[in-house]
Amino acid sequence: MQSRNQLICNLDKIQGRRLLVIGDIMLDHYQWGEVSRISPEAPVPVVYVEKETYSLGGAGNVARNIKGLGGEPVLLSIAGDDEQCGEIKKLLERDEIEHTIISSKKRKTTVKTRVIGNSQQIVRVDKENCNDLEPGLLEEIKTRIQKNIFGEYILVSDYGKGMITRETLGELMDFKVVLDPKTRNFKKYKNLFLMTPNQKEAEEGSNSKIRSNRDIISTGKKLMKNKNLENLLITVGPRGMVLFRSDKEIIHFPTSARKVYDVTGAGDTVIATMGICLQAGYTLQDACMTANYAAGLVVGQVGTAAADKENLIQSIKTMNLPEIYRW
Repeated sequence: MQSRNQLICNLDKIQGRRLLVIGDIMLDHYQWGEVSRISPEAPVPVVYVEKETYSLGGAGNVARNIKGLGGEPVLLSIAGDDEQCGEIKKLLERDEIEHTIISSKKRKTTVKTRVIGNSQQIVRVDKENCNDLEPGLLEEIKTRIQKNIFGEYILVSDYGKGMITRETLGELMDFKVVLDPKTRNFKKYKNLFLMTPNQKEAEEGSNSKIRSNRDIISTGKKLMKNKNLENLLITVGPRGMVLFRSDKEIIHFPTSARKVYDVTGAGDTVIATMGICLQAGYTLQDACMTANYAAGLVVGQVGTAAADKENLIQSIKTMNLPEIYRW
């Protein structure tokens, strides 16, 4: 296992590495306020909104994590031809993220509004449509993918909003695909280099339940076989993450987080870190260790958070150095 100093030194390899990110982008809208009473109209809290903020969600948050770690994401996504898409582009330009957002008048930009009262999420309101892509959009996506010259890996962030289809994935067969899955699209996934489901996605994708380490092992083996995966990384919340590799031992990485406040965006951080580390030449095990620290960093914050190099270095220095286990 790499030492803390080795993990920190390895982060320099990420600087300037370009990685194509394909997936569903969305706008995260937060309304922050205080709760002091219950509504007389219904048994719900009344939130006095004091401020509103916007941030990149979905594949946009994945790209933001890569940028924060020192990499150079090249984002390809679709959105509606609307004001919310304009807000997304402003955020991408602010963060200096290279991007191609294909707009469609037949779609609307996905927006997730979270109402936060007294530092706790009260409710989430989603605006979206998940229609199949129009033929013209699909052809434009294929054309953009064929122009990828950034390396052997491509990162796919699937949020089930229509961007990732069998046709889209079919264009990626010449690359090592690192994919964050969505349960509704599990039938589309096959022959991937690495898939990174969370526990719920792994359970639903394999039609099984995870209650013990033995269940994790049987679920992982089933997914590896059914999807013909080279590698599989299942994140299991407070228990950390478990790595499956073809014909190799299973490795369990206990979480490095001290406290978990909000898991929003944690999956984005894991796949972003894994993808850019692999593009930078990391071994799979070292990429997992780094992703474990990055995830521990963001779950300790409220809201859609992103890891950055400076804070990640501090996390590696100060968080628990978990002992990995071989199952």
